[in-house]
Amino acid sequence: MKLILGSTSPRRRELVAQLGLTPAGTRAPDIDETPMKGEPARDYVARMAREKAAAVSCAADEVVLCADTTVVCGRRILGKPADEKEAAEFLWLLSGRRHHVLTAVAVRTQGALRERLVDTAVKFRALSNADVNGYLASGEWRGKAGGYAIQGRAGAFIPWIQGSFTGVVGLPLSETALLLAAAGIDVTAADKVSA
Repeated sequence: MKLILGSTSPRRRELVAQLGLTPAGTRAPDIDETPMKGEPARDYVARMAREKAAAVSCAADEVVLCADTTVVCGRRILGKPADEKEAAEFLWLLSGRRHHVLTAVAVRTQGALRERLVDTAVKFRALSNADVNGYLASGEWRGKAGGYAIQGRAGAFIPWIQGSFTGVVGLPLSETALLLAAAGIDVTAADKVSA
């Protein structure tokens, strides 16, 4: 079976490589990622992963891997900030608080769709003006759910997490490996090219 990564995210590509896999191809899903009115965050992120998987073509000898990550503070879904102002708003909202990072993974073959949702609790320390302004100036917030990247400079803001670090980055490796194995991708052979 050939692994097709349904994402253009460099972080997800790096995480798949940590499993020793090189995708045979990358196909970006084109879907509307707008939450439905009143849609709970868990339902939203699971729906996004499923819709991404459905939007990517899948041949008989292919396994499509898609994921979606969102940050939830209280009941508010914090997607990718539209601009620096919204990124600042997100950082101040997260400052000194616990929030959840939800990552849904969908693995599709022609005959089945397998999925998992991983919920990780993340604690931000209280941020200062210098913390927020420095982080905004770095530009690292761009394209990141919740306006931060735990694997980058924002790691200095996070004294603890409970759950999956790789799930916060964008692809929970333990759960993904199990889904891929169930779909016919051998994740036990190191440096295997799935082609």
